[in-house]
Amino acid sequence: MRTLLHNACIISPGFQLDNAAVLLHGERIERLFTAKQKLPEAEQKIDLEGQWLLPGFIDIHCHGRDNHDFCDASDAAFEQIGKGKLKEGVSGFLATTLTLPKQELRNTFMCARRYQKNNRDGARLLGMHLEGPFFHPDGAGAQNPKYLRPPDFSLVAELHALCPIRIASFSPELPGALPFITQLCQAGIMPSGAHSGADYACTLKAMRAGMRHLTHFCNVMSPLHHLRFGMVGAGLSEKQLMLEIICDGVHLSDPMIKFIFQVKGADSLMLISDAMRAAAMPDGEYSLGGLPVLVKNGKAVLAHMDRVAGSTLQFHQALQRAARISRLPPCELVKCSSWNQARSLGLQGYGKIEPGYAADFTVSDQDWNPQQTWVAGQPRWKKA
Repeated sequence: MRTLLHNACIISPGFQLDNAAVLLHGERIERLFTAKQKLPEAEQKIDLEGQWLLPGFIDIHCHGRDNHDFCDASDAAFEQIGKGKLKEGVSGFLATTLTLPKQELRNTFMCARRYQKNNRDGARLLGMHLEGPFFHPDGAGAQNPKYLRPPDFSLVAELHALCPIRIASFSPELPGALPFITQLCQAGIMPSGAHSGADYACTLKAMRAGMRHLTHFCNVMSPLHHLRFGMVGAGLSEKQLMLEIICDGVHLSDPMIKFIFQVKGADSLMLISDAMRAAAMPDGEYSLGGLPVLVKNGKAVLAHMDRVAGSTLQFHQALQRAARISRLPPCELVKCSSWNQARSLGLQGYGKIEPGYAADFTVSDQDWNPQQTWVAGQPRWKKA
């Protein structure tokens, strides 16, 4: 079936078309039409009333929302999070794990496989983000230190066989990290530096071995210093490194967000939520990987040490903050919400509004508030 979305402001990486239309054929984009072109006939015509039509947002680092966590390892958790992400304008996501025992990780991956196979009404599961357990003890952050372990590709391979891993976050200063990076790259998994005290030289060695991402940039990461450049310095100075950033005012201050955009530019940044189960929930007591978490004024911290424990950020809120601070035109900023994620991870056919690409869209107002989320050519969520 062909569907025509018309009277739309199409915003895709590098261009904006006002009063435009897009023709869908099944789950794919067939053709775009400018304001001057005659529109074709279609079985279904939908007037978007001048709203923005954006590539569906892709959240590559998300643990949960609505009081569910992927590591609850229940089908209900995946289903509820998948539906909830649609409300943020997210059409696709990577289910992100925590530092847990092997069997609990296996259980989570098996749930992910079932969701990926059976999902018909939630956001797409594009794969997994394995955050830990390969972290240095000094950089545990809000991860449970009890289950940390050295790099072990056999565990990665076992989990990867259950559901594809797109990103593996690890500390590159750990023994065995360089051959681990090589093995990840050979398996088509993006190595991402995280929870790390690695110095500048160590970070560059990891980058040259194939590490191209840095996880939640600046957070639990060796900082920038005029004599000790650290992983943060490498992230800012090396063009090959793509950076995840949490634009919530808690993990990064507004001046730092502005500085990162000025130094790196939109082509090297990926907005993430890093949301835990308290996202879209009221303040109160929650948990993260078995550790107690207290949420007050939307800020999540480990209850016993006042250490930040993930975010309660919803994805569109990250865009709103980034738009206000960076002042980038929308056709540049959308690179950070889907295209950079897709191209860096080899997710072909996602992240742009162009013929042949997946018909995954976010319909929003001009303040980045989601109004509809489309997946595979169908509206899976509409704002009431």
